[in-house]
Amino acid sequence: MTGVEQSRVLLDGAMSRALTIGRHRLMITGALFLFGFFIIAVRLVDLMVIGDGFEPRFAGVADPARHTRLVRHDIIDRNGMLLATNLPTASVYADPKRMLNIDDAVSKLSAVLPGVGRAELAAKLKSQQRFVWIKRNLTPRQQAAVNRLGLPGVAFQREARRVYPQGRLFSHVIGSVDIDSRGIAGVEQAFDDSLSIGREGPGETLRLSLDTRFQHVLRQELALGMARFRAAGAAGVILDANNGEVLAMVSLPDFDPNDPRDRTGAARFNQVTLGVYEMGSTFKIFTAAMALDSGVVALSGGYDASAPIPMGRFLIRDYKPKKRWLSVPEIFVYSSNIGAAKMAADVGAERQRAYLERFGLMHASDIELPEVATPLAPQRWGELSTMTIGYGHGIAVSLLQVASATAAVVNGGIFYSPTLLSRDGMGWVIGRRVISARTSQQMRLMMRLNVAEGTGKKADIRGYQIGGKTGSADKAGKGGYRRRALLSSFVAAFPMSAPRYVVVVMFDEPQGTAETSNFATAGWNAAPTTGRIIARIGPMAGIAVSDDDDREARGLLIKIADRAATKGKEPGVAF
Repeated sequence: MTGVEQSRVLLDGAMSRALTIGRHRLMITGALFLFGFFIIAVRLVDLMVIGDGFEPRFAGVADPARHTRLVRHDIIDRNGMLLATNLPTASVYADPKRMLNIDDAVSKLSAVLPGVGRAELAAKLKSQQRFVWIKRNLTPRQQAAVNRLGLPGVAFQREARRVYPQGRLFSHVIGSVDIDSRGIAGVEQAFDDSLSIGREGPGETLRLSLDTRFQHVLRQELALGMARFRAAGAAGVILDANNGEVLAMVSLPDFDPNDPRDRTGAARFNQVTLGVYEMGSTFKIFTAAMALDSGVVALSGGYDASAPIPMGRFLIRDYKPKKRWLSVPEIFVYSSNIGAAKMAADVGAERQRAYLERFGLMHASDIELPEVATPLAPQRWGELSTMTIGYGHGIAVSLLQVASATAAVVNGGIFYSPTLLSRDGMGWVIGRRVISARTSQQMRLMMRLNVAEGTGKKADIRGYQIGGKTGSADKAGKGGYRRRALLSSFVAAFPMSAPRYVVVVMFDEPQGTAETSNFATAGWNAAPTTGRIIARIGPMAGIAVSDDDDREARGLLIKIADRAATKGKEPGVAF
């Protein structure tokens, strides 16, 4: 091989090695570029799709998903009106380990976020935690202001804030949630598990039996009455007499569930279900019903109410005594404590307890609310307790229990457990018989007569055939009853020819006015308020005004009363 050929071979070998090395370097460089692009792509996917921060989810590392609040199903009324829903919001949080200058961040964040205190925020950010909430539920303007700060370690998390479009209207019934959207009161708490659906996923709306129209009327009239009679509080409930659906429930004072700071003091207390009260003469509805149903007295029978009843150091007396023998309808219409006490004594303690149990007045209501009280009954149920319970003293129950029991008295004798869930489309609703249909008819006649001619006159709205009973009871206090501290209530049903609704209204410590001749009893405040409520909800319910205002029924009771009075050798009474 010549020298030239040897040089060519050496040159070819060197070039080959150089090319091989170049190819290897090019491949390595290309691989590095590909890996770099891969990292960038993964980072973009993480930012755009997965969320903030491409970090391994180890213990102690900021993970907003673990701290976000739950999304909840909507709540609507029976007509589809929205009562509770979710509003998308942004909340700002921080990972202190990723922040460059905590003091600078505290200064800037507290300047753009109202309500964020410097000292509290500094303590949070200087802790060893990897996740710290700075402020929840930012407005769009606040979010933009924080975003412009460009602070490392500060980020946003999408959340859903619970909002109540009706404001105060349903506060005690719907209740509220805490900062993490967990139910803490009312329906929100009672149905917390079924309302909570996590951070995503479809859900079913919770449909309640409530009617926003009825609720508005009830709250407005109670608020007007509370102001007019300078009462400390007011409460009311409207119930479907034939299936137990609660159509409206109001307790005043109330609160705005959209503002947690507003839920304080007396405003938190649901007087309809959590309060138990001695209901006074409204209890005569149940005393008369059990006496007639058990057969201890007939509608044409009666009792001597000419003198108070001495019971130890107590006297059972009438508010406006007639001082004569009274028929059963007269006892009811004139609201005679003496007559009711004797009627209850004839029923007896054992049967009285049994009937009150049937009426749902001896145990807590089954309503779907956490705020439900247990009735207060005497431990020793002797003759005195039996007689005082006959006219509504010595036993304390809730307004809702009174409404449910009254529904059973007027609807033909069937008790339905009260409910906040809509029963539309359920067909036949299971109830239990507590009195006979005949007794129910007799009670409807007496309740109608009481509004037409008795203590409930101011509740009478012509054409709606309202029936009911007044109740004015001294409030219990330390060492006995507080004089001039009344609970005034009225229990009504309508139309009495075929009752569809029960309405209960109560005022706590109402005051007399010039308009009421300084009287504060139920006939002057709770009764007329109930009449106004019925006058407004009647047309909404599609109840036609009737020209036949049951003259025949009143005439029948007048004849019964006259015959009974003659039988008792006392002058007859023309109602």
